[in-house]
Amino acid sequence: MAEEFDKLVRDRIPQVIKENGEEPTIHHADGDEYSERLAEKLDEEATEYLESREVSELADVLEVVHAIRKDRGVTLEELQEIRTQKAKERGRFDEGIVLERVKK
Repeated sequence: MAEEFDKLVRDRIPQVIKENGEEPTIHHADGDEYSERLAEKLDEEATEYLESREVSELADVLEVVHAIRKDRGVTLEELQEIRTQKAKERGRFDEGIVLERVKK
């Protein structure tokens, strides 16, 4: 009996499955499909972190972020510069500020 997944997985997962005596069916996503699968994976990994609060899940989120960065043709340095610029303009999240309302 086959278990269905239909999701992007890390590159070594098919090999791990084979080493466990099972046979994976795979295809390689590219182009728009790859970009869409990465977005879905980011959502999946972020949800796993939210549910578990495990640091190991943050590592998975970061792995997906870097895959998206590469897919979008952005270098690590460019991403860091964008992050730095946003921090200069809007700050970081160091102070725990919660915006409750804005009176108009």
